[in-house]
Amino acid sequence: MAGHSQFKNIMHRKGRVDAVRSRVFSKLAREITVAAKMGMPDPNMNPRLRAAILAARAENMPKDNIERAIKKSQGGDAENYEEIRYEGYGPGGVAIIVEALTDNRNRTASDVRSVFTKAGGNLAETGAVAFMFDRVGIVEFDAKVADDDAMLEAAVEAGANDVESDPESGHTVYCDQAALAEVARALEARFGEPRKSALVWRPQNSVAVDDEAGEKLLRLVETLDSHDDVQHVYGNFEVSDALVARMG
Repeated sequence: MAGHSQFKNIMHRKGRVDAVRSRVFSKLAREITVAAKMGMPDPNMNPRLRAAILAARAENMPKDNIERAIKKSQGGDAENYEEIRYEGYGPGGVAIIVEALTDNRNRTASDVRSVFTKAGGNLAETGAVAFMFDRVGIVEFDAKVADDDAMLEAAVEAGANDVESDPESGHTVYCDQAALAEVARALEARFGEPRKSALVWRPQNSVAVDDEAGEKLLRLVETLDSHDDVQHVYGNFEVSDALVARMG
């Protein structure tokens, strides 16, 4: 999964450096509101809300903003957002999955289709590329909380399936989506609060692309990620270390 890790690391760094702060907070608040509205407003009783709050804390979102987003979910004036998944192909034929929360399905679909087209890709039907990914739970910790062996041992005991450890990006624990809440609780009891706990699309295999296609793909993902309605973007491509260094 080296390619997936490269992709994740690039977007993580670019997100921290380039994202407009207000847009990041807006997306986080939207997810918190939706999660709280769909379930209990108590993060201890609502795994999705807890994951959304962890994501907000990771971006240093003020506590008042988080509490306001939760409170908004309980009011009658809360917007009704629809969860939509878009699937398509980017330059080089690689698979892309886009997750969105929107109050206007037609607007978002048109915008996402336009981004794919301008990048030399194309939007496809739902299900066209999802079979190339696994829907899994992840729990992430900084590298300093434990060495690789200790994290692997704890993850296996907690019921996880796999662990990726890297000195820079830290530990990523993978588990079945139904086991996410249980695995996250077990690991938190041992290592403290994780920096992330979420459901993601994990590519089954990575597709190596040359630097020309890789640069186009990273631009495509960056443009999608900057759209207000887009929450997450996943790809199954692998790029060179040289491109990582140049664009990172």
